[in-house]
Amino acid sequence: MNKIYKAIGLMSGTSLDGVDVALVETDGYDYAKPLAFHYQAYAEEDRQKIRAVFGRKDRSDQAVLDAEKLLTLKHAEAVQALIEQQQIDKADIDAIGFHGQTIYHAPQDGLTIQLGDGALLAQETGIDVIYDFRTNDVISGGEGAPLAPVYHRALAKTAGLKPPFVILNIGGVSNVTWIGQNEEDILAFDTGPGNALMDDFVQKHTGKRFDEDGNLAAAGTVNHDLLEEWLSDDYFKRIPPKSLDRDEWDIAVFGPKAEASFDGVEDTLATLLQFTVKSILKSHEHFPEEPLVWYACGGGRHNKALMCLLSDHINIKSIDDLGWDGDAVEAECFAYLAIRSILNLPISFPKTTGISQALIGGSKAAA
Repeated sequence: MNKIYKAIGLMSGTSLDGVDVALVETDGYDYAKPLAFHYQAYAEEDRQKIRAVFGRKDRSDQAVLDAEKLLTLKHAEAVQALIEQQQIDKADIDAIGFHGQTIYHAPQDGLTIQLGDGALLAQETGIDVIYDFRTNDVISGGEGAPLAPVYHRALAKTAGLKPPFVILNIGGVSNVTWIGQNEEDILAFDTGPGNALMDDFVQKHTGKRFDEDGNLAAAGTVNHDLLEEWLSDDYFKRIPPKSLDRDEWDIAVFGPKAEASFDGVEDTLATLLQFTVKSILKSHEHFPEEPLVWYACGGGRHNKALMCLLSDHINIKSIDDLGWDGDAVEAECFAYLAIRSILNLPISFPKTTGISQALIGGSKAAA
């Protein structure tokens, strides 16, 4: 029997809606049990300050430093909220897994930047913090993403799921984890856009943060010529593992052309929605074996129009059907990865990030 640890995981995704906080019990190997979850939204003012530094590469930039401090303190508040809600004794928590906020991701240039001051978070919470999970992989020639597959595998083993199956995460970017019969049968990669393009377009043109249930998109007409042009991008021809920056496709680029090609917001969103759907379905071409079922997590699973379109082609279910919390999985993942980091166990693998051999990752900040 391996030692059982308790860890808190933190995630602030590309949608920049707020901080996800999860409490997990795990041995860092094949056992993982989610215990509690808390979500804390960003105030709009804070969201805009953080969003303003997306795409910046200079960590010494004062705006970046200010955003990092703000983000770290907001994460500390979210941790404290979970601790109070669950009446947790801090002494029982072995570590916090702090993903931070990705503002720039260019593995081809050996660079990935996640905002997050591990030392400040450790100081504020009084708990050891593991952070900066992606850098070691990227500087070693990997994609630095996705990192969730090893957690997906542990969850699946704990639940006794029958392979092969796919965990589909629809966040700002969409990614898949395909898991087969054997321990080594795991493949993961970013499939293409998730919610980011649609969310950015909706916010720009309606002031809303997202298209609820995909209702606007469902009312529109798809521009198939433009859709096929987008799907001809070289990224979709690349053999995985592969990963994307949130702004690989920027609505600032799509916007003017789309606006000139469509009658209105609904038509543009209908085409953006199909771009997400088609790019997810194209990932199927790379799987070694047909999955029995796809389990969707992330915010995109709440988009009824998106899920309906996917269900026309694949056997897809919400990950919540397994009794898991589809909003919590990524935060839970970083709790699990924090323990693996403490145990000097690898968190990235040749078939998940493209590195030559399995690698450990993460830096430690002591409380």
